[in-house]
Amino acid sequence: MNKRATQTTASTCCYCGVGCGVLIEHDGERILGVSGDPAHPANFGKLCSKGASLHLTGDLAARALYPELRLGKGLGRTRTDWNSALDHAADRFADTIREHGPDSVAFYISGQLLTEDYYAFNKLARALVGTNNIDSNSRLCMSSAVVGYKRSLGADAPPCSYEDMEQADTLLIIGSNMAYAHPILFRRLEAAKAANPQMKVIVVDPRRTDTCELADLHLAIAPGSDVALLHGVLHLLLEQGRIDHTFIAAHTEGFDALQSLVAEYEPARVTELCAISEADLRRCASWIGSSPRFLSLWCMGVNQSTAGTAKNAAIINLHLATGQIGKVGSGPFSLTGQPNAMGGRETGSLSNLLPGHREVANPEHRAEVAAYWGVDRLPEMPGLSAIELFDAVGSGKIKALWIACTNPAQSMPDQHKVHQALRDCPFVVVQEAFANTETCRYADLLLPAASWGEKEGTVTNSERRISRVRRAIAAPGEARADWSITCDFARRLEARLPAAPVGRFAFTHPEQLFEEYKVLTRRRDLDLSGLGYALLEARGPQQWPFPEGAKQGTTRLYGDGHFPSANGRARFITEAYQPPREQRDERYPLTLNTGRLRDQWHGMSRTGTAARLFAHVEEPLLGLHPQDMAQRQLEDGRLVEVRSRRGALVVRVQTDSSLQQGQAFLPMHWGDRFLKGLGINALTLSAFDPLSKQPELKHAGIDVQPIDLPWTFHALIEDDVQQRLEALRPLCETFAYASFGLAGRETSALLMRAAHHHAPAAALLSRLHEHLGLNDGPVMRYDDPRETQGCLPIHKRVRIEDGRLTGFALSGETRARNWLRELWQSQTSMDDDSGRALRRWLLAPVESPPGETRARAGKTLCTCMNVSETAVREGIERGCDLNALKQNLGCGTQCGSCVPEIRRLLALQTIEA
Repeated sequence: MNKRATQTTASTCCYCGVGCGVLIEHDGERILGVSGDPAHPANFGKLCSKGASLHLTGDLAARALYPELRLGKGLGRTRTDWNSALDHAADRFADTIREHGPDSVAFYISGQLLTEDYYAFNKLARALVGTNNIDSNSRLCMSSAVVGYKRSLGADAPPCSYEDMEQADTLLIIGSNMAYAHPILFRRLEAAKAANPQMKVIVVDPRRTDTCELADLHLAIAPGSDVALLHGVLHLLLEQGRIDHTFIAAHTEGFDALQSLVAEYEPARVTELCAISEADLRRCASWIGSSPRFLSLWCMGVNQSTAGTAKNAAIINLHLATGQIGKVGSGPFSLTGQPNAMGGRETGSLSNLLPGHREVANPEHRAEVAAYWGVDRLPEMPGLSAIELFDAVGSGKIKALWIACTNPAQSMPDQHKVHQALRDCPFVVVQEAFANTETCRYADLLLPAASWGEKEGTVTNSERRISRVRRAIAAPGEARADWSITCDFARRLEARLPAAPVGRFAFTHPEQLFEEYKVLTRRRDLDLSGLGYALLEARGPQQWPFPEGAKQGTTRLYGDGHFPSANGRARFITEAYQPPREQRDERYPLTLNTGRLRDQWHGMSRTGTAARLFAHVEEPLLGLHPQDMAQRQLEDGRLVEVRSRRGALVVRVQTDSSLQQGQAFLPMHWGDRFLKGLGINALTLSAFDPLSKQPELKHAGIDVQPIDLPWTFHALIEDDVQQRLEALRPLCETFAYASFGLAGRETSALLMRAAHHHAPAAALLSRLHEHLGLNDGPVMRYDDPRETQGCLPIHKRVRIEDGRLTGFALSGETRARNWLRELWQSQTSMDDDSGRALRRWLLAPVESPPGETRARAGKTLCTCMNVSETAVREGIERGCDLNALKQNLGCGTQCGSCVPEIRRLLALQTIEA
């Protein structure tokens, strides 16, 4: 059989809003590898640990491959064909619309869709169905930035480019852990600061994150006090005469009212509200005020707040007051969260927007789009935003819901309400590439979608740069491109709604959608009417505006001081500081913050299929300040119950010196699939900003108490990890604690941890062993079912195949779990003399066999080069500096994300010495 030739296809990464170019290596049928595209102006060939592992996330066992239909509530789904599936969906939606009206249906879509997909959904919802009930999960990450730009500058357009980070004199990074959330931009910033040591970097974050390692000044403000800080800085700029009155007079309005407000934010008051020193506040204001080029960067820590729009406005106010906008190295620059959240904003994929940065509430805008689409009118009232939408599902107002490329049963706050709403909804369609997400459980109709490397279209990154997404291989099974599914459904729905003219969805290629959509941007602030697939192919990614006749895209906006508002002026927004909605009290004395990990993405639908991306952090760990740990008599690794006003979770706790006392941190990624209890967002609240409707995901009151769960279970088994996870997860509902993860690099294994107040019934334990593949075959067993004098029953299984350990399960007594895992990880032979000597200890209650000196490798510090923390520490003990560690171990030489952590270990060694 002839080996297929290896090919390379240039495309774009599907993770964050940096929009990195990638080169996909494939043979036409399988994706074999991935590398950064040196020609792409976002990343110049570099990739982060997630992007560099994209080729490892193609586990077909996790994919949706065929349409599946549920024939009745409470029943399982069965495979069907596309015609039957879409006919059934069209029947259900048409019946619902006829009986209850167009606003009885809704569409919830995603910042990971392509622009062409977005446009198809918008046209379907607004022109055909006649509802504005279409919202995106971008509502959860960027809608406060949208409102911030529009209110202050007149349009939703980040005015800067990535190159401005490299040319700024002072950078304010606020509410963003760039090192984790936008790693490639952070690498560019690190290089810029190394080349220009005089550059000042100010980081505002309650935690001391990896981003703070680059900071000249870290302001660890009290959570939620951003507006007070920014008003305090402006107060000092006014006091010091650091204001550009000429720019203010020529190009802005509303400054007098803001000046009156910030007069109340004297340093003494601000330092008390923000819990920082006056010296640091003054230093921050001095650097900003004296800087020839001042750039600000922000993300979720600003946006995910009940005061998110006020925080955005306060940042932009600083730039307008100092005239630091429209210039090289200057401007307010929001960092987009998802790969195409910008494309969603451009096509109108929030419930209050229309394509081309138009507003639903504006009659002229509605008339323009209606005329272009060939319909008499568009619905007048803005639709339901994400939180409102799921509340309406829960109340029964929404009776048919279409969810595409997103996982609200993991990502939305107050998960108990969301799960109940999905459970009660009469008809739920889920259009998804991964069949095992939490949301897929509730799908009455599951439609398999194409994924990264399998589809064509465009995306827009944070700097307004449009890049091509190209198909390398065909989608597996019967999966189809999202735009194709949407248009096919729309054509069928048209035929069932006689009042709707037929023919508006006769698209056969995504380029046709792009060509139709771009006309709606002509002469708008985001004009991209001069772009097309041919130009992007010939000249590479381009920034908008790019109107017809343009020779190149626009690097930065507002250089002429003219803004896209009614009078051409930017507007100062005057809003006082408001404390976070949910405060600590005696019952909930800690403040919970949530955020990202370095190697995981969102709800782990994709990254949860790549074992090496669990190597840095294997499970959700609650971080607490050392004094909070001591006050509660907690030790690292102890199970605790975390309780908020909405729900409770059991997780392990760890000391986190990056936090201040009274604060707690949990990574956002774990949902109910990998962690029993509906995941991290069982704790968060659904209160939202009144203007942006973006929920408060960064600030919740919690209590943390130790929980005693004497029965423990620990298992590892390689191969068939997705199938095993799907079979095992439902069995854990009765346990007080259960979490899952992956392990390994060349060989993947499923990790399972569980604990409970007492031992489970023998039948349940047998089923666990069965699904782990530890009931039959070459399995060593030990069983002591006695439960006397406080002793728990003990059951152990160890599987040895082809002379090596391939899995184990320990229940009731788990001391051997670490060294057994090391035997598996190191592929230790069990057939040689030393291996045969170890066999007698495999079932023994020992932390390591007598005479065994095997050291635990510990967590993986460098995912790219598979370098453990233990190896780095040993290198430091031998006297290695950072360069020597890079040379000897290879760590830090690829994506560089591990370098801040290595630097901390080096600093710790210096302190200890």
